[in-house]
Amino acid sequence: MKIHEYQAKNLLKNYGITIQDGEVVEREEDIESAIDSVSKRLNTSQFVIKAQIHAGGRGKGGGVKFSPNKESAIKNAKEILGMQLKTHQTTEEGQLVRKILITEAIDIAKEYYVAITLDRSTGKNVFMVSLEGGVEIEEVAAKTPEKIIKVHVDPAIGLRSFQALKLASALELSGDALKQGVKLFKSLYKCYIESDASIAEINPLVLTEQNELNALDAKFNFDGNALYRQKDILDMRDTNEEDPTEVEADKYHLNYIKLDGNVGCMVNGAGLAMATMDIIKLKGGDPANFLDVGGGANVETVKNGFKIILSDSNVKAVLINIFGGIVRCDRVANGIIQAVKELDLNIPVVVRLAGTNADLAKSLLESEQLDIIAAQSLEEAAQKVVDAATKTSVMH
Repeated sequence: MKIHEYQAKNLLKNYGITIQDGEVVEREEDIESAIDSVSKRLNTSQFVIKAQIHAGGRGKGGGVKFSPNKESAIKNAKEILGMQLKTHQTTEEGQLVRKILITEAIDIAKEYYVAITLDRSTGKNVFMVSLEGGVEIEEVAAKTPEKIIKVHVDPAIGLRSFQALKLASALELSGDALKQGVKLFKSLYKCYIESDASIAEINPLVLTEQNELNALDAKFNFDGNALYRQKDILDMRDTNEEDPTEVEADKYHLNYIKLDGNVGCMVNGAGLAMATMDIIKLKGGDPANFLDVGGGANVETVKNGFKIILSDSNVKAVLINIFGGIVRCDRVANGIIQAVKELDLNIPVVVRLAGTNADLAKSLLESEQLDIIAAQSLEEAAQKVVDAATKTSVMH
């Protein structure tokens, strides 16, 4: 799960990290009063207006603007709020800006990159810093990886003082700023662990002209499997920033991720789902989604999964690949039958069922005389669904 910049900053603030403060606005009529409030509370006459969407590259898309006075701040805020912001991380249509953050302007001396995430290859958290702050870290990693300094942290021990000092020294901080850096890195690591974050990023972390470290921007992603114990963070979820079909799938506890292809996939088990997507690619097709209905799939789960797949207009054929281990194939078959009867199905559906009650499931499907293409092996199913999707695409 992702959150907005202003939410990430508030989280950092709760851990004693200095942030570029401001106020969030959702309605145009509140813009002027919010600017006056920021001006009075933070003793500033210059502002930065920031679009709040779950995507990077906002500045390049016109979603972040410096405003030297109140009049320009009002103008920029009105332009950004409600705009369809396009960045390299949004779709071609862009993302509607429903919220803006009106912040104080800060005099910047230096910019840094700081982040923590899990390094799965070592089983440790990796703390990364770079003097190349304020730019896309992917670009730095690709062109000048030596400029990213990494410190691996044993999760059983936590961030040690000497490691925090190494990170602060790598940013060439000295004097009071060095002490601030050590304290900030310890606080950020604590925040990362206690919030069950999968990534915590400050980009840029800036050194101001007043020699103070300040989180100018922040980004957090959280482990969805841990949200049951993070109610305050779960309350920050903004479903307007998520794909509607993924939000709908979440209601039914389905693991669904929308992709760009035209072959819809319904599979039980993440590993089998990945293998199914791979073989579709090998047969020349493109998966339209990842969908794992899970081991506890029942009639309703399958039916709702089917509906979500078919809600994607790009889908030209569907492959249902079920291995009946925990889940029974006859339950899946009943879900397919109900979904096909309720929906106006006008695209081919390939079904491959194996395992527990597979023969019973096949009998159920045959007795309903549904327009379904049966397959025995996964390879056969993949070839049939790719051929069917190609044929449907040509017809349309």
